Amino acid sequence: MAATGFLLPALSEQRIFKRHRAPVSWCGHRNLRRSFEPPVAATAFLLPSFSDPRIFKPHRPPVSWCGCLNLRRSFGPPAAALPASSGQSLLFAKADLLDLISDQERGVLTEGNPARRSEIVRAVEALSVYGKDMTTSGPSLSGTWRMLWTTEKEQLFIIKNAYLFGTKTGDVLQVIDMEKGLLNNVITFPPSGVFFVRSTCQAASAQRVNFRFTSAVLRGDGWQIPLPPFGQGWFESVYLDEDIRVAKDIRGDYLVVDRAPYTWTE
Repeated sequence: MAATGFLLPALSEQRIFKRHRAPVSWCGHRNLRRSFEPPVAATAFLLPSFSDPRIFKPHRPPVSWCGCLNLRRSFGPPAAALPASSGQSLLFAKADLLDLISDQERGVLTEGNPARRSEIVRAVEALSVYGKDMTTSGPSLSGTWRMLWTTEKEQLFIIKNAYLFGTKTGDVLQVIDMEKGLLNNVITFPPSGVFFVRSTCQAASAQRVNFRFTSAVLRGDGWQIPLPPFGQGWFESVYLDEDIRVAKDIRGDYLVVDRAPYTWTE
């Protein structure tokens, strides 16, 4: 059974959450793409992410990415043209993806830009080449992951339209504990609101994780509304390192997340 999303009635869009900039660690990577061709496509996968009600400002790229966004100005061929064993090639592929999504408002702007979406998917596929032999469904998957970009329409709808309910969308997170077999999908609404969906999860292969929703809660300041569980599915993390993770889910949606600088708990 396919996983179901946060389905809401159609509402007219009037304003969009402030531009979400890439984490500080991408510092040198942002302009790499200006001098190079997009990497050659290879097969890849992606998925969605979520975050804590205490942190609402759009975050900048992690400090660890700091010299990457400008690398493409200094070097020749794009990542996919270099041998898969080349560390420099991996750095290019990662920088290319982060640069492409850095101005896309977590995917809101990509919805109306098929050309940019295709570019991002090609960059995802190029990066997935370096993750094909990784085991990404083990302990390294555990943690609080913060969404940088997605194609998941229900999440993007909430990001765009939270203001209609007198709030705005903060961090969107995926909180995973593989040892306990738990997964929480979290959307925060400043100053104290949060919507989260509890799930059980289990590794199905080296990169695939199966999950089943068990309950959901919409919580505000001093109140909460329990909601029924609504589905099951799987996702594959096709690339994972100390900074980011890239995934594709059962519905074919893509997700790029980074490791949040905090741990979200209920």
